[in-house]
Amino acid sequence: MEPYSLPPLRYEYCALEPWIDEQTMRIHHDHHHRRYVQALNETEARLAAVRTSGDHLLIQSLQQRTASLASAHYLHRLFWDSMGQYQGRPEGDLAAQIDEDFGSFTALKFQLSAAAVGMESGGWVLLAWQPATQRLVAMMVEGNLVQADWAIVPLMALDVWEHAYYLKYQQRRAEYVHNWWNTVDWARVGVRFNGAVDDRPFRSRLGPSARDRDGTQSLPAGFAAAAPAGHLVVVR
Repeated sequence: MEPYSLPPLRYEYCALEPWIDEQTMRIHHDHHHRRYVQALNETEARLAAVRTSGDHLLIQSLQQRTASLASAHYLHRLFWDSMGQYQGRPEGDLAAQIDEDFGSFTALKFQLSAAAVGMESGGWVLLAWQPATQRLVAMMVEGNLVQADWAIVPLMALDVWEHAYYLKYQQRRAEYVHNWWNTVDWARVGVRFNGAVDDRPFRSRLGPSARDRDGTQSLPAGFAAAAPAGHLVVVR
């Protein structure tokens, strides 16, 4: 099996100034994310060795650790890719779906921001597509996703672990979350949305226009629980 690797950023470390400072980006990407990747490769190697040796007593702990580290790696990839060239708001089919499922773009920002600010510990807030209900949903993930079986397609991730903001904002998480919206690359989020919608078996709400677009789904699906539009699902 090929080892996991740390993906390079699409933009310079200083590209998100003044909202996220260059030093935070370097430490977050080159240290925190890199360590998750290294630990994931080490743990998977140990898991492979245990399968060969037949030492079944270690399987559970190694499998749990692998799930946690793989989730952290995946969510960081999505976080980096959610940011970049700032666009003030979503457009096209994504904008229409947000209006339908949340009432407005302002309401979506309010709900995700409130979830991020109110999280008692570190974790993630996601915007995701739920094929089972054909809706956008807001997800709040406390910690990382330990052995979570997802049936959703995450579209955008906001990291609210302290290492994502503490150098610049210290305890002012609300200010970080407010400013983070200035970094979202809605064109990238829209591409993921179109790819996720094109994969669903029935297209009852968006019509044929989205299928004509070149949307790619580069990230795996997740989440099992069905949720009404605009509702938060907490995963520990």
